[in-house]
Amino acid sequence: MFVTLEQSIVHDRPSTTGVRDDVDLLATARAGVASALEAVMRRHNRLLFRTARGVVPDDAEAQDVVQETYLRAFTSTQSFRGDAALGTWLARIAINVALDLRRKKGRLVQIDDKQDLDAEPSSEHLMSFCAPRSESPEVAAERGRMRDLLQSAIERLPAIYRSVFILRAVEEMSVDETARCLHVSDAVVKTRYLRARSMLRDTLGAQIEAHAQDVFAFDGVRCDAVVSHVIAVLRRKRLVRSRQ
Repeated sequence: MFVTLEQSIVHDRPSTTGVRDDVDLLATARAGVASALEAVMRRHNRLLFRTARGVVPDDAEAQDVVQETYLRAFTSTQSFRGDAALGTWLARIAINVALDLRRKKGRLVQIDDKQDLDAEPSSEHLMSFCAPRSESPEVAAERGRMRDLLQSAIERLPAIYRSVFILRAVEEMSVDETARCLHVSDAVVKTRYLRARSMLRDTLGAQIEAHAQDVFAFDGVRCDAVVSHVIAVLRRKRLVRSRQ
């Protein structure tokens, strides 16, 4: 049986109920309720970390970006108009924060339309591949190594392609959502995504996206550190109530 790359990924997109929950949580967070702020962060930490890693070169910088993103967002929640999902709004802020951080370090990163090339990817980059069989113990043991290889290959992509690939393949954002986050057109997103896949195919072969959702994990210690840091700063700014 043959399937396309997109069909090989198990999609788990947020439901409309989840979007509604986001809006309700943000309304409570605006009132300075720490539990609501924490819930927003834990729900979107991984998305923002992965978004940041599309621009910055290492995990430490990405964590700084995530923290600054929340601080900017929670101190200007009135700018969220609800015309996009909360995650998309936060991801756009994260992109801007990451670009600002790279500029401050003298590492200018361009991800706008002007940096795209004119040539379209060839049809060979759209080829299907053989669907993997049910995972055996041997395949499970190899999964970790494959994840590390894929993450390393993604890190080597130029930022204009890495950012699109992470949002599209890893976070499973739609073309429209990705375009909104990166402030580029839908056509640019499609072209860069195909080029990123082509580059990764050259490095890893036809199975690269089978493990895409495992990379750039953000949980445990890093997740707790971000939540603690942001809540502490907001308490100092008296934007969080001392008792819930």
